[in-house]
Amino acid sequence: MTPVPMTLRGAEKLREELELLKSVRRPEIIRAIADAREHGDLKENAEYHAAREQQGFCEGRIQEIEAKLSNAQIIDVTKMSANGRVIFGSTVSILNLENEEELTYRIVGDDEADFKHNLISINSPMARGLVGKEEGDVALIRTPGGDVEYEIQKVEYL
Repeated sequence: MTPVPMTLRGAEKLREELELLKSVRRPEIIRAIADAREHGDLKENAEYHAAREQQGFCEGRIQEIEAKLSNAQIIDVTKMSANGRVIFGSTVSILNLENEEELTYRIVGDDEADFKHNLISINSPMARGLVGKEEGDVALIRTPGGDVEYEIQKVEYL
């Protein structure tokens, strides 16, 4: 399988979620199934079927996380020297040259991306347009609303 780039923080979050699912969620679901079984006829037992469905989702997520972690290429950007260039894992402050709006994004793997928290996927048009650029460079980003120019203000490796 192809290695999946992931930041150190992203891998830690997945490990925490995996631990929660295995040590807390899985035992809760097993207890819920056992309790539902005690109610008798399983064919018409809504609690039993709901608990079994939750178990399926939980086990599926556990397998998904384990697969992601086993194929992860974990990159610790704090130990890299990119000489001021935008790379995977870097935090980039940019200025929209059209409306003077300042934005800050961290470039992360697909699974870590969360636009609400300014985490953009390495495969997004924004990240692809920024990677390889340095402070002071202007990046032309193609958006659905048209091309937008951004000046790179600061590149950090946190």
